[in-house]
Amino acid sequence: MTTTFDKREEGFEKQFAHDEELKFKATARRNKMLGLWAAERLGMSGAEAETYARSVVLAEFEQGGDSAVVAKIRKDLEAKGVVQSEHQISRTMTELMAKAVADIKAGR
Repeated sequence: MTTTFDKREEGFEKQFAHDEELKFKATARRNKMLGLWAAERLGMSGAEAETYARSVVLAEFEQGGDSAVVAKIRKDLEAKGVVQSEHQISRTMTELMAKAVADIKAGR
């Protein structure tokens, strides 16, 4: 027999799973947009920029978290002589996360 508590717990579990899925999708989308932003500063376009953006998305999973993404982009920019502070990269990352969440919620 299912109790009200069981139903409530199941509802919380479903909401948690939904929130985690949204977070995962938004983070991947944000990282791709951040990769395209960095690629533009590196003078890349087209397929080269898309490939670079994918490498930024993978950095999150392979190296672990936002700090790895920021470090990768900063290192790549510095290697090409592009001056961009860690603060600017992080600020852009935050702005793009808001856009990614809005896009996903809007079904884009």
